[in-house]
Order: sequence, then structure tokens, then C-alpha cells
Amino acid sequence: MLKEVETVRQEPGQPVKRWFTDEYFDLFVWQQGEEIVHFQLCYEKPREERVLSWRKAGGFQHDAVDDGEQRDGRHKASPIFVDDGAFDRDAIGDRLREAGAEVDAAVIDFVLERIAGG
Repeated sequence: MLKEVETVRQEPGQPVKRWFTDEYFDLFVWQQGEEIVHFQLCYEKPREERVLSWRKAGGFQHDAVDDGEQRDGRHKASPIFVDDGAFDRDAIGDRLREAGAEVDAAVIDFVLERIAGG
């Protein structure tokens, strides 16, 4: 079940960032007042982590997370996002609906609507 992290570092002059987490998901939501202007839904952590990003002024992007571990004898690199194409809207939405049952309904409903294509 997703739980909200109470202490999240905020950037001055930027929208308020909220973070919800469990063993499968990390959901980051940026809000200006009550309006959600950006979210990142990280899922399948820590195995094959993917991230679904949505911005009010730009729409969706779906990426895999390259954790920087596979570097053939070199030091670990910083994790980066790499394009990962399509995602399974139904499976992700169903699992998020279940995991977010105890989270702010306005946030979960907003994210689920965007995942469903709304």
C-alpha cells in the first residue's frame, strides 16, 4: 500500500512536491495549489524499474531506468532514463488503484485518469 512520505525536500519557487511509496511504486506529484502540474510514477522497482512521466505542458513520456550497474569493470554510473515506448495502461492502472486505496483520492484519481488516457 502506498504511504505518503512526510518530509520531502522542496525547491524554492517550484511547485510543491509530494512523494508516495511502497515496495513496487514511487509516485511523485508536483502541485501548484490543488492543481497537479506534473507527476512521475516509477514502477517495477527495484528489478526492471520504469517511469511514466506526465506534464501538464507536455503530456506523457515512458522510460526505463538504466541503473548504471552494468559497466564492465568500471565504477557504477548515475542512473538515467532511457526511452521505453509503450506501457500496459490497464495493468499499471489496476495495480495503482489497489496500492493507492489509502492515499489522497484526488491524487490517485488524477493519475489513474491520465494513465487511462483521459
